[in-house]
Amino acid sequence: MSTTEPPSAVLELAEQRAAARAAKDFAASDRLRDAIAELGWTVRDGADGWTLAERPPYAVLPSVRDLPDNSAEPDVDGSTVALLVDGWPDDLRTCVEALLAHTGDDVRVLLLENGPTDAGSVVHELASPRVEEIHLERPAGWAEARQALIRYDRAAVHVVMDVSTVLEGDALGPLRAALTEPGVAAAGWRGVNVADGWTEFVDAGPGEVEALLSYLLAVRRQAALAVPLPAKARFYRNADMEWSYLLRDAGVGRLLAVDVPVRQDRHRGYHDTDPDVRDRESRKTYDRFLQRFRGREDLRLKT
Repeated sequence: MSTTEPPSAVLELAEQRAAARAAKDFAASDRLRDAIAELGWTVRDGADGWTLAERPPYAVLPSVRDLPDNSAEPDVDGSTVALLVDGWPDDLRTCVEALLAHTGDDVRVLLLENGPTDAGSVVHELASPRVEEIHLERPAGWAEARQALIRYDRAAVHVVMDVSTVLEGDALGPLRAALTEPGVAAAGWRGVNVADGWTEFVDAGPGEVEALLSYLLAVRRQAALAVPLPAKARFYRNADMEWSYLLRDAGVGRLLAVDVPVRQDRHRGYHDTDPDVRDRESRKTYDRFLQRFRGREDLRLKT
């Protein structure tokens, strides 16, 4: 992040914009924002007021809602791996370099920097004919960002992947092969089943499972479009479980866990999130899951 001080002309425009926003003259506010951008700066609004930052050497969308919606377009061959980037540039580089090393040209990668982070320059550095960079000015929620990437994608197979997952061989090949089996909607690296009493989910081995986790999860694009992610879900495995049950309840297909050559490094979304926030949001998601599905023994796998 640059420490260059903004020139007085930019500061004056930013102050005028703040006054326009206070007066609810949003048309003037937008014009002033564009004028600031033309001078090479970005104005960011926060709880404590506005700040200025030099514009990066890449395009930045105002929000995830500005990402094109291609959901009405037909599927194209191949797969897309979608990664949400919330920071941790070294982790990102490790993940993407391994991904490119163990997949072919029919696999493209979408990197969505979810708001300004310290990984923006690495996202830009990694961009290539196979890797598309997307940068947001305003961060989106986990489900909103994920669903926007699904709508933007056109590949027949959409792969949800966490930056903590590192390929150590051909992991996507077996997942894509599993999707060719009749009646399979999604295939992933790790699966879970609900425990008796619906108190928790427990890890499951390879084969059909009740839920898949999004460390690495390949889903047919049409299934993902037909059954959106739960809009209120924030992050982590309870959200994955809720989406999995929604997919199965909608009848779009079975879920398969497949043993593939990957490792998991530090899961930032869990370990580096404030524990109170993490536990509160996880509980909200699980409570919502129970309200909708508890007692639905028809969705349990018989063992």
